[in-house]
Amino acid sequence: MAELWVGDGQKLLFIGDSITDCGRRGPDAPLGSGYVRMTCEQIIARWPERAITFINKGIGGNKVTDLQARWHDDVLANEPDRLTIMIGINDLHSHLRGGPDGVSPELFAEQYERLLGRTAAALACPMILLTPFYISRDTGPDSFRGRVLEIMPRYLETVERLSARYGTRLVRLHEIFQHQLRYRDADTFCPEPVHPNHTGHMIIAQALLEAMTA
Repeated sequence: MAELWVGDGQKLLFIGDSITDCGRRGPDAPLGSGYVRMTCEQIIARWPERAITFINKGIGGNKVTDLQARWHDDVLANEPDRLTIMIGINDLHSHLRGGPDGVSPELFAEQYERLLGRTAAALACPMILLTPFYISRDTGPDSFRGRVLEIMPRYLETVERLSARYGTRLVRLHEIFQHQLRYRDADTFCPEPVHPNHTGHMIIAQALLEAMTA
């Protein structure tokens, strides 16, 4: 059996936006009903001997600036041994829609690097970064979805560059879903381009578990 990235007695924390949250503060507490729960269940099933503490700190609607505001309480104070981060799609949307709270690609890069720098200084915690994704192949220049896909590479480049700089593991979710869309339509994975259904979350969980056992 492949070696798992998370050891016995360690604490694994997931943080992000609604895709991570997925009801973890409601009826599906504390892990939510999405990829976080699926990943944790697979770890429990395959490594029953490991006493791992799982923590979900996703909050719907969050951008990287929101993570910055709650990073101490939700990440640093929990002192995780392993950390996964998925953020970016709300940042991209906020930039395209304009307004004072928009997170441009430049601000996204600046704030994301600050988060990783704070984490490295305080915890020296191994991390996995998951790229944002958009489950659509609409490249029409006059459509909102087309504009999202046009600017997405700038946000992806930041995550990939920071992963290399900080020596994290990386899950290229946008690339994974674009590959899936070569064979099945978007509704197989998502009722709209952002929030996956059960199948979409299973794909994320599978990719994350592969990164944890690479």
